[in-house]
Formats: sequence, structure tokens, C-alpha cells
Amino acid sequence: MKTKYDIIIIGSGLGGLVCAYILSKNGYKVAVLEKNAQIGGCLQTFKRFGIKFDTGMHYIGSMDENQILYRLFTYLGLLHIPLSRLDPSGYDVISIAGENYKFASGYDNFVETLTKSFPDRKADIQNYVTRIRDIAHASPLYNIQEIHNHTFINADYIKISINDFIASTTTDLRLQNVLAGNLPLYAGIKDKTPTYIHALINTFYIESAFRIVGGSDHIANSLAHSIHNFGGEIMTHTEVKEILFDEKKATGIRLKNNDIIQADTIISNVHPEATIRMTDTPLIRKVYKERIQNLENSISNFTVYIKFKENTVPYLNYNYYFYEKDDVWKSINYDKNNYPETYLFMHQCHKDKASYAQSAELIAYMKFEEVEQWAHTSLGKRGEAYLAFKEKKANQLLSKLEASFPGIRNAIESYETSTPLTYRDYTATKNGSMYGVIRDKNFPTQTLISQRTKVPNLYMTGQNINTHGILGVTIGAIISCAELLGLNHIIKEIKEAQ
Repeated sequence: MKTKYDIIIIGSGLGGLVCAYILSKNGYKVAVLEKNAQIGGCLQTFKRFGIKFDTGMHYIGSMDENQILYRLFTYLGLLHIPLSRLDPSGYDVISIAGENYKFASGYDNFVETLTKSFPDRKADIQNYVTRIRDIAHASPLYNIQEIHNHTFINADYIKISINDFIASTTTDLRLQNVLAGNLPLYAGIKDKTPTYIHALINTFYIESAFRIVGGSDHIANSLAHSIHNFGGEIMTHTEVKEILFDEKKATGIRLKNNDIIQADTIISNVHPEATIRMTDTPLIRKVYKERIQNLENSISNFTVYIKFKENTVPYLNYNYYFYEKDDVWKSINYDKNNYPETYLFMHQCHKDKASYAQSAELIAYMKFEEVEQWAHTSLGKRGEAYLAFKEKKANQLLSKLEASFPGIRNAIESYETSTPLTYRDYTATKNGSMYGVIRDKNFPTQTLISQRTKVPNLYMTGQNINTHGILGVTIGAIISCAELLGLNHIIKEIKEAQ
């Protein structure tokens, strides 16, 4: 390990790896420092029962030729990643109070398919699709266009809530709930989450939808391989204790073992609050620290990782969003006595065109307060009461799943579970938050996190910059790297990539 680099990146999540790829490709001497044994953040996988499970990246969109993620994957050298297309006639199935509705791939197909469930509302559905597509396509960065100002998203769609936007496209209450049916993709909150998040995510998947064959760690490992080829370094088991400063700028970092590494620039890929905890300098004012520390974070989750008995469960080539009640917006404030009121069920893809599923993930919202009594314990040492709590929640979830898929419990060979504590400890997000800082249309400037800090050579990246998800984080990383390379330089590189 050297003692001086051009750039140190703290954390090896997708944002950190994309930054390292872009900057090392452009000649910078880059070091990525990861405190855990495995790189990747939410791209991490783990093995149980001989099966590999994803932790955070479950399916991706816009990967047909010339679509946005395809173009970014081309630039990042990721086109070799094995993918399996989700069912174009219904990549997402939204189940509300016993009725199922399909989200189909392609704008026209989306309209025609949903119109079968709402035959009198075709004009409304067309209006909705046209408007979210216009919102997404109006963003220069989401269309790889040169930037001539710093406006990435129309301010109108930052200040309008998703529910108000959807209500402006249709008066049909059930259709409104269906159109908001994939809320768990961003933990949307009524009267709070801004429209642009919904529009960007939904157009991303409507254009095309895929699962990654064999696990999302393929992406992290491929980026790491390229970074090494460009001369960059990635170090695991390397925890940063603090960021060091002189009177004008950041100068480097101190590791947990007290080693010091110097750098001209530092980019933090960990949560903004965790970044601020590493700083002790008058360059960062108290009011800025307090704002970052007081930001509200999104809810966490409880997940059941399932291994099926061999050749017992036909492979489901779609994602299943379940809502017990008519109002999907109430699911985030669930009743503990009727847990869960919503869940997301996804088969994992171990090979393209599989006939039977090997494994699946069953995910439900969970508030951190439910596991707070074990907050100061460590992995594998949380005690019998914690294990009993997890088993109770798993059984509640599996019982709800059985009601929708009769007989499925008999097909389960084994399962593992995770809680907000697991997610917190593996991804370093506050209270195991799924998507980091909550964007709030009522306080747009206070809840939008800039890649810039109050220190001239200390930047941030990751899901709290721009938006979360593979597309949002990748674009956020481009925005962070633009501080050193210039945005239009990177856009030119992306356009020229073959």
C-alpha cells in the first residue's frame, strides 16, 4: 500500500467503484478503501445452503441496445454481465386486495396491458406514461446530453409529490394505487416523495427489465478488474477512522490501525452522516453538520432468503408486489399486529430461461425501532431473543406468501433471514436504511445532498447523491467525477464508447 494517492475513495459500493473506474481510466492514481471483506456495498452477495443470494440489487432496466443503462454499461465495460429478460407481458405484477395488475415492457405495451384491467381508462394510462417519459427524457444526464447549466431535473417535479402527480393523471382511485404499486423500489411516502424519483425509476423499467444471472456481484467484480487494469488499487479490511485536514483542505485519511494515507482529493461513498463523523475541522461548519445529522432516512427491511427443494417451484419471470389493503401508501406505516401488510417476492435467476427456481427473496418493510434493543450487538452475537424475533417475523411473512401461492411453504428446503441490523452492518447505512436520505418535496433544498462539501477537495457519492438504484447511483458518480474531469468530458467519453 502506498502512502500517497491522487484520489482516495472511502467505500466500495457502486458509486465508489464507478468513480474509481472513471477517474483511474482518466489517469488518476486511485485507491478504494473498503472496511469489509467483500467489495460492492449493495452489490454484495452471500452464500447460504450452497446458493448465492443478492443483498440489494435485484433487477435492472433500460438494457436494450441504445437505452440509457446499456450505454452506461458500454462505457463501463459491463456489457458481458449475464442478464435474463423479465416477462415483457408483465415484468412486475401488482397485487392489491386480491386483484392482480401487470406492468408490461415498452410504453405502448404498458398502456395496452394495463388498459385490459381498466378498459375505460386508456386515455388516463396513456397520459400517465407520456408524462413520466417526458420527465425522464427532459433530464440531460439521463439522455447522455451535454450540460450547459446545472439543472438536471425540472424543479416542478421536485416540488410535486408522487401521489399528487398520479392523481393529476387519473381520478380512478384503484388505478392511482396500481400506478404507485412498486413503491418498495424507493420506499415512497405519501405527500413527501417527489415525482421525479417515481418517473425516473418507472421509465427505467418500462423500457426493458432484466435480472442479473448468477448475482449482482458480477458488476462489482468486473468494475474492480477494470480499475486494477487502469492502475487503481482496491483494499478490503481497510477501515477509515478519520479524514485529515490542514487549514484549507483535506490532506488524507487515518485508518483504524492508525496508518495515514495522503491524497489530493477524497471522495466518500459512505452515508453523508458517517462521512461527517469522520471529520473534525473548522472548514465544516456546525450548522452543516447538524443538517446532515438530522436528515430523515428511509425505512429498512426484513428479508427471507429462500432455497427451494429441487424442481418443485416453477420459475417466476416477474416480480410480485403484494398489498393486503386498497391503499398502497399506508403500507410503510404498517400494523405490527398484522405484519406484513405488503411484501415484494422475487425469484433469483441462476440461469437464463430456467424452468424451475432454485431460490427467492421475500422482502417486507421493517422499522428500525423493532430491532433497536439489539442495536449495540454484533453479527452472530445478538442472542436467543433476537433469533426468536427473526423466526416469528419469517413465519408471518411466509404465511402471507402461502396465501398468495398455495403450497409454496412445502417446497421450501431452508431459509435465512436478515433485519435492519444486518443491513446496517453490511452496507453502513444509518439504521439499515434501504435508500438513504429521504427526499422531501416539502423541503427540496434541505433534503437534496450535493456531491460537494464545505471542503474544496472533499466530495461525496453514492445513493444519497442524485438518486438511488443502479442508474441513479451511476449518474451520481458521474456528477461526482465531473468535479475533477468536467461533466461534458465524461459525457463525450460515454458517447464515444463502443
